[in-house]
Parts: sequence; C-alpha cells; structure tokens
Amino acid sequence: MKKPVNVVITGAAGNIAYSAIFRVASGQMLGNDQPVNLKLIDIEPAMNALKGVMYELEDCAFPLLNSITTTYDLNQGFEECDYALLIGAKPRMKGMERKDLLKDNGKIFKPQGQAINNVANKNVKILVVGNPANTNALIAMHNAPSIDPKQFTSMMRLDHDRSIAQIANKYETNINEVKKVIVWGNHSNTQVPDLSYTEVSGKNIKEIINDPWYTNDFIPRIQNRGAEIIEARGLSSAASAANAAITHMRDWAQGSNDWLSIGQISNGNSYGISENLMFSFPSLCSNGSYERIADVNMSDVLNDYIKITEQELIQERDSVLDLL
Repeated sequence: MKKPVNVVITGAAGNIAYSAIFRVASGQMLGNDQPVNLKLIDIEPAMNALKGVMYELEDCAFPLLNSITTTYDLNQGFEECDYALLIGAKPRMKGMERKDLLKDNGKIFKPQGQAINNVANKNVKILVVGNPANTNALIAMHNAPSIDPKQFTSMMRLDHDRSIAQIANKYETNINEVKKVIVWGNHSNTQVPDLSYTEVSGKNIKEIINDPWYTNDFIPRIQNRGAEIIEARGLSSAASAANAAITHMRDWAQGSNDWLSIGQISNGNSYGISENLMFSFPSLCSNGSYERIADVNMSDVLNDYIKITEQELIQERDSVLDLL
C-alpha cells in the first residue's frame, strides 16, 4: 500500500463537496491503491454539520480512508496538502454585481492562497471550483508566490463534459466516441466550446462549425447550461460539478488519452491571449502534470467569441488588482 496523501476540500459542508468527498475516499479520484487523509475545511458555524459528514465517512468504512480532519483553521487544514479542491465560495446574491462577488470571494481565496503558500507541499495540485472560479484561482495563485503557478487550475471540466454529452446526443453515439473537444476562456456564459478538432467515432466533424446549429443552439446551450439546470431543478449544479472536479483531478494525477479543457495561467501562451489570466486552453495530462497544446488553430468563426471571454477575464482581473 502506498503512503497516504493529504487531500483538502474547502466548503466541505456544502452540496458540491458532499457529492465529492465520498468519491475521493472511495478511490475514484486518485486510484484504488492510494490511501488518503481527508482534511475538510469550512467556516466555524458549519463545524457541526461537518461533524455529521465525518460520521458518515466513518460509517462507510472506506479501506483507503486513512484519517479525517475537520477544521476552520486554514493553516491546520492545508498543512502538508498534496491535493486541494477549493470548492467553498460566496454565491452571487440577487442584485449583486460580478465585481462585488469577486471582491467578497477575494476575502476567501486570498487567505487560502497564503495558507497554501505557507504550509502546503510545494508540489501541491490545486483546483478552484468555487465561482467565479477562474479569477478566484488567479487570486489564490498570486497569494502563493512559492508555489509554481501551473499548480493552480480552475475548473472547466464541467463545461467540457457538457459539450461532450451534447455532441454524443446529436450524433446518437456513446460518450467514449467523442474526442478532442475544447472549451476556451472563462467558466461563465462567455465560454467558447470549440468543435474544430472534435472527432466522433474517429472522424473529424469540423464541418459542423458552419452548421447554424453550432452557433444558434450548441454554443448558447453550453454557455447557459447552468442556468438551465437552475430553472429546471430550482438549485444549481452540484453532483455534476463534483463529478467534474473528481475527473479533473483524476486525469491530472493519473493521466488521460484525450484532450482536456483546463483553466490555467495564460503566461507564455501561443494564442495571443493576454498574460496573467486564468484562461481555459486545450491540454494533455500525463505523468502527474498537464501541458497546454500549442498548435491548435482557432476557427475564424470563433474569433469574436474568444475576444469576449478574454475581455471578461481582463475586467475581472482588473477589478481585483488590490488582491493580487
């Protein structure tokens, strides 16, 4: 049996975390031979609820679950952290502007970044799930100067998986037959799902870019899928977001044979995207790391879409410069 690794989950008493924690403990994220120490962080008023989650974890008798820590102390929670799922964030309330949401969440992600900088392992892998995820990740990253910026990622996997599912439905095929999907930019309704290189059953479908369905139906559906779920369910995505977080970390840690969409620092990119943004690019994962794919030509159809999502991220970044 391998040495246990420390997995930190913030917002651990919330709905997304509740859908993720048990899957981490069962081995679905890091493998069925990797023991884990779960370190669950939430705010002090949530500690009693978190105690209930701990009791349920104990009652599952997971062979891979080596220990459980519950805390509201960031230094205790992030100490010797190997993997971090930063899920907890303040939700956007009615009448709140996005810049106000970013400021409020900066008060969460700035101290988390500082704690990671001070007490986490230097090769820690960090995924920011709490929205606005891209810029929250940028805030955390800037407050952890001793951690390689590439170790901070923001979650675009949910948008990526939504795109795959919609293509599988359209072509009436299995999910496994859909490859090389890309989602560019921000995890918001400006994101850009790109099928320029997508293959279905081994055949490229780039001609679909010129089909009215692509710009009239597919792109808006992916951009607004979260709102569609809220309208239908009365609640935001939880289980699907948790699943995306698990698979993002799984593929980062264990590798993948397919292209993935990963929110990452834009510095040094070959696509003309501004520096110092947490921007989603097509990537490949192997040997515990990810690499941006550099030789993808964006379709001309998508130029305006890309500019919009880039500009939104620039505005988000510039609204929180005092936190960076």
